[in-house]
Amino acid sequence: MTSTVKLFSCAIALLVSASPIAVAAQTKPETASANDVTQIEAAGGAATIGVPAGWVQSNAGTATVLTAPERDLTIAILQISGAANGDDAVSKAWSQFMPAFARPVRLAEDLPGRDGWDTVRNISYDIPPAEKQMSLGVAYKKADSYTVVLIDGALATLAKRGGQLGQLAGSLRPKGVSKESFAGLDALPLNADRIDEIRRFTLDAMEKLKIPGVGLALIDKGKIVYEGGLGKKDLESGVPVDQNTRFMIASNTKGMATLLLATLVDEDKLDWNRPVTDYMPEFRLGSADTTAKVLVKHLVCACTGLPRKDMQWLFNTDSDASAKDTFVQLAATEPTSAFGEVFQYNNLMASAAGYLAAHIIYPKMELGAAFDRAMDERIFGPLGMADTTFSHQLSMAGNWAKPYDTDLDNKFALVDMKYNDTVVPHRPAGGAWSTAHDMALYVMNELNEGMLPNGKRLLSPKNLLARRAHNVPTGSNTWYGMGLEDDATYGVSVIQHGGSMFGYKSNWFAVPAAGVGLVVLTNSESGYALTNALQRKLLEVLYNGKSEAAENVDSVAKSKAAWATKFRSELTYPISASVADTLIGRYSNSDLGPLLVAREGDKIVMRATSIWSEIATKTNADGTTSIVTITPGFIGGDMLVGARDGSATLKLNDNQHEYLWVKD
Repeated sequence: MTSTVKLFSCAIALLVSASPIAVAAQTKPETASANDVTQIEAAGGAATIGVPAGWVQSNAGTATVLTAPERDLTIAILQISGAANGDDAVSKAWSQFMPAFARPVRLAEDLPGRDGWDTVRNISYDIPPAEKQMSLGVAYKKADSYTVVLIDGALATLAKRGGQLGQLAGSLRPKGVSKESFAGLDALPLNADRIDEIRRFTLDAMEKLKIPGVGLALIDKGKIVYEGGLGKKDLESGVPVDQNTRFMIASNTKGMATLLLATLVDEDKLDWNRPVTDYMPEFRLGSADTTAKVLVKHLVCACTGLPRKDMQWLFNTDSDASAKDTFVQLAATEPTSAFGEVFQYNNLMASAAGYLAAHIIYPKMELGAAFDRAMDERIFGPLGMADTTFSHQLSMAGNWAKPYDTDLDNKFALVDMKYNDTVVPHRPAGGAWSTAHDMALYVMNELNEGMLPNGKRLLSPKNLLARRAHNVPTGSNTWYGMGLEDDATYGVSVIQHGGSMFGYKSNWFAVPAAGVGLVVLTNSESGYALTNALQRKLLEVLYNGKSEAAENVDSVAKSKAAWATKFRSELTYPISASVADTLIGRYSNSDLGPLLVAREGDKIVMRATSIWSEIATKTNADGTTSIVTITPGFIGGDMLVGARDGSATLKLNDNQHEYLWVKD
């Protein structure tokens, strides 16, 4: 499931998509357009930026200030001259905009200059988890001056408005500079030399990013022009990946589930524009108003206002949990934004979409079995995806890639497949296994708009393409449809979707204008860096674009190493015996279930119903203590240690929900 694996990494993800913020408008605000992005000049006219609907624009001295509708998150943009370097520029900007700002720097790093900027300096700050805040400074250099973007605001609002922050970040330019565009250009064919260039690029990136194995496929003009494996599916045995090696494809399952829905729309058994309750009267969300508004097409639009709510199924999923658990959890999920206002990814809604289709096709069957059968008969079978399945047992008994991460010493380590059992009850959102070959067939169907290689139709172009509707922006010139994303960052539409489970990251890309597709499956927690770089590399190869993909890989590898070093330096490991004694015991939470902290040999381990990890401790900037998960695949989970009514507590914040375990 996209961006699920690092359970507590929302703040870091926002750092990477980097856009600015500060504190409160000091002049009378002027509300932005209610319907679209408004282009404005910022930083004294040195830059331009697109302001999303609902944000408030004002000025505070020389700063251009943008404030989120919640008024607890602002973006300040300032022009700084005479700075010695990026760090100095950010320091001067804080002094001008918020003189009292005194957060300690956690990490400063250089990022590649893009979109007219010469260099970028990114500075994050050390903030105690109890504050539920984030601050960031980004210095964009152009010639001899800097445009500095400052962020200071609530994590909950950052999480809720991540798509709008992407719009802001993606639209920031030096005045007069346009983004590189391939619009209107003819794509070059994927001949042997260009295929080899992509393969060599992938191999180089795998080494730098520490990715053991990759399943790779390329499609051009209705044919698979390359399919195969790179690297190893099992580091211990050294067995290589091939085109038929299974990987978990996680949230790539979502687009397949909406393809299943589309076949029902073709048969007039379903209408995109009718309420879900017309087909499943028992369907409920936490808000009756939102329940009534949800049409079939909204189940996977990420636009209903329901936030991400993954912790319950990640921590408290029994191995034999029913598919109905999706609907139990949805009934207790409240919206945190208005319907259609912002992009908020919700795995439970996507799971419900697949089960709705299954319920219509096989109303008397158990939902999970009905979904598996419907997908086999209507999607996998007709597309020839013979090795695609929802069965962990079947996959792991055959040609499969084992999941990997790097440990605290930056060495390869296996990820416990038990973590991935958590998706089984919610598998329409992310439970499928597939291969490079099978995924190429799926992408070819997207490019052929539902026409099968044998000349028959899987479904109509109309209903296949309905899944690409621009329901809500996910960034600047990127939109979420129904289990698919349309990325027109560089002027050409790239239809895609990523997938993330523990130890597996994947993506596929279809460029309809070029008739070209790419599939990349990885067995590594670092896989997203490769998938993102390959999207850029594909466009460079097709359109003779600027050579940026390789530099992107180098930058991510360097950043990953810096963050890993910093993270390790903050830990107390092993935990001292005296601290361990205060932590050990059984804790309870009504939503997330029991949690046990115990000694296992020479380790201190946390175990919940469905997930576990060895733990270390960390002393926060305010003197409080957190326990931190350190087992590969689940590195970086942070739970704040506290007390309530004389009992020890552990607090988990997923940015929009807070969960408290109390020691029994």
